[in-house]
Amino acid sequence: MHSIMEKEENSPVYSRDVMEFVTVAVEYCAFLEQSNDKERLQLTDPLLKILPLVYLKSAILPKYEILDADYYPEDYVTEENYDIVRQNLAYVLGEKDDYLEVFMEDMKYSDSPILTTISENLSDIYQALKNFAMNYKNAADEEMMMNALASAKNEFQYDWGQKVVNVMRALHEVRYSEQDEY
Repeated sequence: MHSIMEKEENSPVYSRDVMEFVTVAVEYCAFLEQSNDKERLQLTDPLLKILPLVYLKSAILPKYEILDADYYPEDYVTEENYDIVRQNLAYVLGEKDDYLEVFMEDMKYSDSPILTTISENLSDIYQALKNFAMNYKNAADEEMMMNALASAKNEFQYDWGQKVVNVMRALHEVRYSEQDEY
């Protein structure tokens, strides 16, 4: 008879890479949920450290197949939650929130860069990671956990992974353009 520990060690949903991804996702979300009382430097410095981890831990996950064709991840982040996080970030970033983006789907149809905001990109990443973390945590069984992982990896590949690298460029500019702060 196998112990619970052996079962967990052999299951992909409890692998080291998955646990590290879950941990980084939860830390990122918790940090953004507490961003309202931070100064700009207190926001940008940690984000420039955790975002590369978010990207790395997402990128090294294997591509999983959704095991249940009827699986749709639950949306735990409400529009109100999203707006609170976005508005708090926009307030802290102030006039530094806007940046020009060239790596967007809409650029295919435009000759000039598109104005976007750091706060919206960070909030989009937050929404994806928070929804994943809650779906993973509240899964009834390993199959549902695997479905949550597969969905998160797919969204990373086709949506929010690009946002991570785009927003890092903008955050780097915000962080290091203010010479007297570092």
